[in-house]
Amino acid sequence: MSLDTYYTLGRSGLRVSRLALGTMTFGDNWGWGAAEDTARAMFDRYLEAGGNFIDTADLYTDGASEELLGRFIADSASRDRVVLSTKFSYNAQPGNPNAGGNGRKNILRAVEGSLRRLRTDYIDLYLLHTWDRLTPAEEVVRTLDDLVRAGKIRYAGLSDVPAWYASRAQTWAEAHALTPLVNLQLEYSLVERHIEHEFVPMAGELGMGITAWSPLGMGLLSGKYKPSATGGAGDGRLAKIAGTPGFDRFTERNWAIVAELEAVATAMGRPMAQVALNWVATQPGIASVIVGATRLAQLDDNLTALAFEIPAGLRARLDAASAPEASFPYWFFGDVQQSRLHGGVAVGNKPAGYAPGVFVPAQGAGGFKAD
Repeated sequence: MSLDTYYTLGRSGLRVSRLALGTMTFGDNWGWGAAEDTARAMFDRYLEAGGNFIDTADLYTDGASEELLGRFIADSASRDRVVLSTKFSYNAQPGNPNAGGNGRKNILRAVEGSLRRLRTDYIDLYLLHTWDRLTPAEEVVRTLDDLVRAGKIRYAGLSDVPAWYASRAQTWAEAHALTPLVNLQLEYSLVERHIEHEFVPMAGELGMGITAWSPLGMGLLSGKYKPSATGGAGDGRLAKIAGTPGFDRFTERNWAIVAELEAVATAMGRPMAQVALNWVATQPGIASVIVGATRLAQLDDNLTALAFEIPAGLRARLDAASAPEASFPYWFFGDVQQSRLHGGVAVGNKPAGYAPGVFVPAQGAGGFKAD
């Protein structure tokens, strides 16, 4: 269960565990999370295993997640050891439009609340949680830079934004000598691979390590759900929200992926969840994978997901079963067009390290490996 192999996050010197502890389940305010004693046990177990990267948000369990983490970190005297990440965006005062979104006023309000709940005077990694379709990227980047200069945050990043918005934000920061963004937090799993088209190459080019959320497809890839006459059945949160726009995972395509994952996991003698997590963690551009749980035994199983390698043949089966359909313009960039572009001559990328100073992600990670 050792997690004491770390990668730098994007183009930065911040070293993080390849599995991050997700704490959206810390607190039972939403009716399905982990009570304080269970949450504390999971926090302790993660640190014991060598993990150092902890993810939360001011939204999670209505602030209870941050409050519990603040208590756990203080009691364990682990503040200097952990890399603490939290997020802003969601509204805290219904009826007040400036108590949510990504404008400067809300960011400055939100960071003070998170610092108070987390019982700390700085946040290691502060993320925009969700694109509000309104605030200019320049305003977000400038405000995050001000927070770094004020010592309230150490690093900044983005979560759940369009690729063009992330590109605009990073290039603006670079052009104006502002604090660069080092992280993108995005959904990624065998059933959700769309980030491979734009985000993965963009993150590598612009120096942002990707942290993957929902690597088990909201639990679908754990094996606890089965197809049914109504789409799917199982004892878990996903069954309760099935049919909600954007969260419907009970599809014919996904059941085919689940079946192939089950076959591969059986061939390896490993639980489906471990194989699914391992696949995500070893994909290009991924710096860390966020794992969450409501039970200690569940977390223990997840923390062993990096203790093995998926054989190439079995990995190819997972890749084929889950391959996303190429949309325009990506289907257009096939072998025929490349042959015409290059005159029929094979042209490849430069070897790793060819140009001094070029950022080259470590294999299967979003940054350089720190031995």
